[in-house]
Amino acid sequence: MEEDELAAFRARWKQELTKAASNVEDQPQYVSIASSLLDGRTSPLLDRIEEERSRRKRQYHNMTDVYSRAQQQPQKKVKKDQEELVDLLIQDLNEVNDIPFFDVELPYELALKIFQYLDCTELGRCAQVSRAWRVLAEDGVLWFRMCTREGYHPDANVSDSPCWKSTLRDCRTSAKTVRSNWKNRVGSISQLQFELGKVLCDVSFCENFVLAGYTSGDVRLWDTLHWDSSASFLKANSLSVNTDPRPHVSHVQVNRTVAAAAYEDGCVDLWSTETGGEPIHHYQSPGRIQSLALSCDSPVLGSSSGPDVRLDRPDDCGYWRTTCQTQLPKTVNSLVLVPGRGQQQPLAVVAAAETVYLLDPRAEEPQTLHSVYGHPVTCVDASQSQVALGVKSTGWAMHDGGNKIHVYSLETGKMTVCVGSSPGDFTCINLRDSPAHLLVCGNKDRRVRVFDLRTGFSVASLYAHHLGVTSVQADDWKIVSGGGEGLVCVWEMRMGTKLWEMHNRHPVRRVRFNTSTLVTANIPNDKSPRGACITDDDLTAHRRHRGVICHYDFSEDVTSEDHILPICRSDYTENYGYNYNISLAVPYDRLSGSHPSH
Repeated sequence: MEEDELAAFRARWKQELTKAASNVEDQPQYVSIASSLLDGRTSPLLDRIEEERSRRKRQYHNMTDVYSRAQQQPQKKVKKDQEELVDLLIQDLNEVNDIPFFDVELPYELALKIFQYLDCTELGRCAQVSRAWRVLAEDGVLWFRMCTREGYHPDANVSDSPCWKSTLRDCRTSAKTVRSNWKNRVGSISQLQFELGKVLCDVSFCENFVLAGYTSGDVRLWDTLHWDSSASFLKANSLSVNTDPRPHVSHVQVNRTVAAAAYEDGCVDLWSTETGGEPIHHYQSPGRIQSLALSCDSPVLGSSSGPDVRLDRPDDCGYWRTTCQTQLPKTVNSLVLVPGRGQQQPLAVVAAAETVYLLDPRAEEPQTLHSVYGHPVTCVDASQSQVALGVKSTGWAMHDGGNKIHVYSLETGKMTVCVGSSPGDFTCINLRDSPAHLLVCGNKDRRVRVFDLRTGFSVASLYAHHLGVTSVQADDWKIVSGGGEGLVCVWEMRMGTKLWEMHNRHPVRRVRFNTSTLVTANIPNDKSPRGACITDDDLTAHRRHRGVICHYDFSEDVTSEDHILPICRSDYTENYGYNYNISLAVPYDRLSGSHPSH
């Protein structure tokens, strides 16, 4: 029975091929191969080569006749016959073979290896081909890798979610919502409050931790994920506590594990963000601390007092030790620790006047990275592989393009690119948090600039703050900048347009944001204001002089009742409150007739 079916199949194909050959003389390759296979030949390729030679010879001698015959045959009909022939071939193969034509006969692991190179849209299309392909396209390993590749749940395991496809869909929806809230300023806005009579001195952010130091000598730590944290108040060392009056806090720094603060008397305290309470490390410098730096991803503390620089880190037993201590020829202006070192020896970038040093504890002497006489360095920032310096042009060099930013490679110690040409001094640089190959900076000429380090050209130039830019940060689509007039601006990078702005009284000294939150710090210039005594219980005077820390959360919906001020939710039945009420929920006739004040 099977031989009869096979003979009928061959006869049917011969008839179709003969019909196709009568329609067009120049047969496609698959027609010739199929005809040879149906005739039972073992070497169809040799026959096809011979036929091709004969065909070319006839074409050479009878070019005119062939052309005229080709003109007579409608091209659409030939193409239609070829498509029907291919469809018929696939249909008959599916009838003869037990395995469908589009099923995969590869091992599952190998097929999964091929499918991992497809994106979300391509996997969805493959899932519609067959049942076998649908099982492959919906494998949890593929969607887990895609989820981690896009930055969602980087520390998760495959077994942490029953359906990674749904997890990725939820993450994308949430990210889209957060991005829309960023653009429209939809979310909860709160201020991190402290007691009356304290003026803000310095603020530092890292992920969910916010650390602030005040003129009273107090240091406050907030955990924005757990507002009821018991480690909110950090106790100072005994020397600073017993001093009357207590010294002001000059610098604060925080990362995931430790928080540090430097006082005006030269003391430095270090606490654990997990336990808080008493300091776990303390030392005294002979002079005032000029700069304080804490590595963002490892417990390494750097400080400078005058020309002296020291680096501290814990040993294997957890005790903090000084790993490097050196003295430079001039007073240190700024100190930055290179991120991404992990368990390696710390690496610090130190700027002193017009010279920038690379400080490595393993080396005997600091390495001079940059030095141009008469051109002081105004700001410094470092990433894992590069260092950016804002260099001031003075004297005759002012006519040579103005102030510039020099970018050096940490691997070679040589300058890779020089960008910028501004008459104003560069006041802030953010290289660490910027997207790959981009650098964002602020200048006294009131502009925020974004440079492409591959080409050296400006990507964006925004007229931002009329008293100069004091802080800036950018990601792949937005820029957040702060100015000396107290204005915080959010910009769309590609269009160069301002999305929204917020204003407070004092200059914006610190700006830090992640995917869904933004923290800004307005720090007063005058730490001892004249006029009203801010130690009194005067709310107006205190808010005028203390400084403000604002926390924006764009993952929450501001329209929920919890985020509406109580004064706006009043129903006019309270027997206490302010001397005014702006609620419009009560009709006007009720206001004029039944309100207790009438």
